[in-house]
Amino acid sequence: MIQIGEKLPEVSFQRLTENGVVTLSSKEIFSGETIVLFALPGAFTPTCSAAHLPGFVTLCEQFFQQGVDRIICTAVNDAYVLDAWGKQQQAGDILFLADGAGRFAEACGLLVDSGDFGGMRSMRYAMIVDDGVVQLLNVDAPKTFELSKAEVMLQAVTDWQAAR
Repeated sequence: MIQIGEKLPEVSFQRLTENGVVTLSSKEIFSGETIVLFALPGAFTPTCSAAHLPGFVTLCEQFFQQGVDRIICTAVNDAYVLDAWGKQQQAGDILFLADGAGRFAEACGLLVDSGDFGGMRSMRYAMIVDDGVVQLLNVDAPKTFELSKAEVMLQAVTDWQAAR
């Protein structure tokens, strides 16, 4: 599993834009910015739709006030699914990046086989990334939702900024 102080792996993500699906590299996405990245098992799933994403939508502005440049959500879904879910959830200020083949999750050691639920999926986690380097990583135990909540991450960002 990726550790605090390590640089994120260089992989590609997909994002749906007005011009179709574009591919972005980790370096393009994470260089020079402070980012809260959260990952979840899948778009349109119960906990992800009812609590995980909505928490970040609600607290989005407070993250920005604490010096976060971007909030990014990723999942082992395709760009079309993540875009549709973001629109359905009215999550306009959050950037959705598809890790369709699970390469990012796997490279970070955060890929898990969910069996009949959906096969290979990302673990539920959240991290603070500064200029591509992991500053904090909160990974939830399977079938729990405690450490990657928006409220927990907002406090973590506040504490991290105060300690800098």
